[in-house]
Amino acid sequence: MGFGDLPERLSRVRQDIDRHREAGGWSHPVTIVAVTKGFGSEAVTAALAAGVVDIGENRVQEVVDKMAAAPSDRLRWHLIGHLQRNKAKFVPGKFALVHSLDSLELADELERRADAAGVNVSVLVQVNMAREPQKSGCDPKTARELIRALGSRAHLKVEGLMTMAPFTDDVDVQRRTFRGVRELRDSLQEEGVWLPILSMGMSGDYGTAVEEGATVVRLGTVLFGPRTTP
Repeated sequence: MGFGDLPERLSRVRQDIDRHREAGGWSHPVTIVAVTKGFGSEAVTAALAAGVVDIGENRVQEVVDKMAAAPSDRLRWHLIGHLQRNKAKFVPGKFALVHSLDSLELADELERRADAAGVNVSVLVQVNMAREPQKSGCDPKTARELIRALGSRAHLKVEGLMTMAPFTDDVDVQRRTFRGVRELRDSLQEEGVWLPILSMGMSGDYGTAVEEGATVVRLGTVLFGPRTTP
């Protein structure tokens, strides 16, 4: 599968992000994480050639395979999918950012593995703002408690929050989800907990997420086209 139109797609997306950021009244930069799930290592190579260095994957094993197939010290790998505790051993030293920390049990396992490896792990707390039972993420009511508890884990660096909006074309529903997470972040910062990153928005809703203050968007099909594998 070729990705010859990736630079053009990327240019349009960046223009779109600028437009939505202006509409929301924001001036901060927005990082594009290119989600290469289901596309193969050639998508990673194409993204890097187009100037995208942040690469997102849902599964640890797929990341390990692509790291071997497309090695580059310029790439920053992001784990954006649900992380099982038995896969935590593969995380330290491989990922620039884990977007999907959602429980104290997972935090303790990551802390143990990071301590053993002698490294720190940067994480985002995933919040299930819409309380969808089929999705991972902590409940908004317990997020504050979890984030405060993470402050005592010496090898975990909490950088911000992540969320996914319901799969819908209803912009109001999307907006409520993203705004709720931003307001949670803002209230925590008022209490002295600095959380600069808001990872919000995917290919179908990133414009609304940017308007609501996203600092990171996770984009797959809008950059690479339809996936060839699930």
